[in-house]
Amino acid sequence: MTFPAGALLTDLYQLTMLQAYFDEGLEETAVFEFFVRKLPRNRNFLMSAGLAQVLEHLEALRFTQDDLDWLASTRRFKPAFLDYLGMLRFRGDVHAMPEGTIFFPDEPILRVTAPIAQAQLVETRIINLLQFEVMIAAKAARCVLAAPGKLLLDFGLRRAHGAEAGLLAARASYLAGFSGTATVQAARDFEIPIFGTLAHSYIQAHVTEESAFERYARSQPENVTLLIDTYDTEAAAGKVAALAPRLAADNIHIRAVRLDSGDRADLAKRVRRILDAAGLGHIRIVCSGNLDEGEIQRLLATGAPIDGFGVGTRLDTSADAPYLDCAYKLVEYAGRARRKRSEGKATWPGRKQVFRRYGTDGRMAGDVVTTEDDVQPGEPLVVPIMRDGLRLETPVSLAAARERAARALATLPDALRALAPTCLAYSAEISPRLVQLARETDRGVSAPLP
Repeated sequence: MTFPAGALLTDLYQLTMLQAYFDEGLEETAVFEFFVRKLPRNRNFLMSAGLAQVLEHLEALRFTQDDLDWLASTRRFKPAFLDYLGMLRFRGDVHAMPEGTIFFPDEPILRVTAPIAQAQLVETRIINLLQFEVMIAAKAARCVLAAPGKLLLDFGLRRAHGAEAGLLAARASYLAGFSGTATVQAARDFEIPIFGTLAHSYIQAHVTEESAFERYARSQPENVTLLIDTYDTEAAAGKVAALAPRLAADNIHIRAVRLDSGDRADLAKRVRRILDAAGLGHIRIVCSGNLDEGEIQRLLATGAPIDGFGVGTRLDTSADAPYLDCAYKLVEYAGRARRKRSEGKATWPGRKQVFRRYGTDGRMAGDVVTTEDDVQPGEPLVVPIMRDGLRLETPVSLAAARERAARALATLPDALRALAPTCLAYSAEISPRLVQLARETDRGVSAPLP
């Protein structure tokens, strides 16, 4: 699910190029690939995400009459071209790395093969969707690696850059291994487990903290998590300890307390002692407030008895790496390989495959990026997803993609699991066959491709 995104959610130059293609009669098959040029400074890997939203967009692609009327009003486009747009539908093929796959620079995670107008038009939205979800999934995966076995919750909607970003961040973080989200619509739309507590305002609206705790617990008897740092955190923990037996007598059990400020490592230890002394070892401690994978790792390294983390702003904005150096580029047209040779932005030509090798320990041992027809040892990562505009299989569930992501993270070499950038680069080599094709393409002598 995404927000309604019509055909006009694109850059102007996509439409002006389509007008020019139409005028020239250029309608041969084009092949475009999406890839990342280089890793952000604080990333050792990326994770494929967003494919489901791309496929939904391709399936729904069409210009409404209102779209066409508005385009006509701009006086930029010819009537015959607008009639052509009115009939345009995506009828191409898609190959991709399934969501949850770990990948690296220069590895195509999505390939679109279609008449050039169709393949060109979808560029903007494809980049828009894939860049964001990949970025968030990679950030979330780092949190998962920093806190194995811990409850991890997406708390970021209010700080996300728009409503769609908040929803897709909830989806991408759950795919990468988060336990759930506080975003209600994401829980409904994507079937993600939903979690929530209460705000300081609820506590402040009551005469006493004790009455706020009790009334909230009796209002939400199945989901009691109490925020205890509005005033004095240790005193609030004592009030929770006093309240718990009264609630238990009515079969209401406090599940967790949340710390949102202060020295959470020290406070968690103090709160744990208070709760344990009252025989409340089952009550979990959850922390929130400006967290990211680095802060989570730091808190756990102190031995703080924290059972879960609500991660918000820094996750949903991917604060330390808020964009990807990514591209969607033409690699073949009319049966011949094509490539861009711009300084610093050269691309590899032709339809490509990525083969991944694993060591005897089951960990990833190296990738080879090569031409589609150059079979190499290992697992091929790019698989057919759509043909002639129709999916080859029923949509993969988010739960299944999440399981794939968990398996992928388990195969990461230790050096790539670290939060710090590693000097031991993972081997994602370019094959001799691909280098040869690039040379042939540069000389303009590459033979027609099969």
